[in-house]
Amino acid sequence: MKLSIVIVNYNVKHCLWQCLDSVARATRGMAAEVIVVDNCSSDRSAEYIKPAFPHVRYVENAENAGFARASNQAIRMAQGQYVLLLNPDTVVGEETLARTCAFMDAHPAAGALGVKMIDACGRFHPESKRGFPTPWNAFCKMAGLARLFPRSRTFGGYHVRYLDDDAPHEVDVLSGAFMLLRRHALERTGLLDEAFFMYGEDIDLSWRIRRAGFGVHYLPEPIIHYKGESTRKDLRYVRIFHDAMRIFFRKHYPRRSLAFKCLTRLAIMMAEALAALRRLSCRPRSAPARNARNEMTFDADETPYSQIIRTMDRHHPKDTLFRIRHPQQGITL
Repeated sequence: MKLSIVIVNYNVKHCLWQCLDSVARATRGMAAEVIVVDNCSSDRSAEYIKPAFPHVRYVENAENAGFARASNQAIRMAQGQYVLLLNPDTVVGEETLARTCAFMDAHPAAGALGVKMIDACGRFHPESKRGFPTPWNAFCKMAGLARLFPRSRTFGGYHVRYLDDDAPHEVDVLSGAFMLLRRHALERTGLLDEAFFMYGEDIDLSWRIRRAGFGVHYLPEPIIHYKGESTRKDLRYVRIFHDAMRIFFRKHYPRRSLAFKCLTRLAIMMAEALAALRRLSCRPRSAPARNARNEMTFDADETPYSQIIRTMDRHHPKDTLFRIRHPQQGITL
């Protein structure tokens, strides 16, 4: 089998339906399988999804096992030469999976591949390609310096925005929202580290793939990722990100200096203080898509996903929220 697609779901049944619909179109003619692991959703996802996609292997957990553990459940079941970790709040084009697998076929030294992710307004998600969270890069991100100087090689090393978003690159870190993995690389590195419950597991796996001698590549093949960086970054997010970085540093920088420890702690204190001030003195920051003044709706029964994604990526008007309608399902996302 060529490709195994692994999706972890938690209470996003409508997004999952659209994701699976796009995957079904993208895998026509491919030797592929789809495995969904449901982390104890309360929105009756299984009842909604199973009849619509009977070919999907649907695993129902009795508890929220976290992303890493749930993904590993599916990876152990997978039979494909390549394993794709895919978020349920993504939409892929009809040619996306064929093109990304072809890239891996043509680059046998590549262990992992990520793509260009855009939000519901067509804007680029910076987590599509990243640098390793060295203590300095992590400090710049958590302290806000990376946001102030995104194109700087000195301060912007976490999101590497100085690399062209529309050109292929070999990078350090990919996003677990779309991470195409070579099975042989996984056999060398091991699966996702289950010490990470949320955030950080994709950074850790990218690190191990690079350390094992495989390439980690970014390909500017656009897909939609509805959430990602557009989700609200509040105090809880800062603390979860801090915990993930703490696990990563303890694992990969066991001999880091006292200066690095102090930088990291200072950045965390700054970020938590800023997040707390925003909550006390300002309105909660809504996702960028919600601030859009205009809307453009596509009918998915009439327009291919690849055309929708290309329009959003290349021709998106300013302050426009793109929505996708599925008349037969009665949903618009």
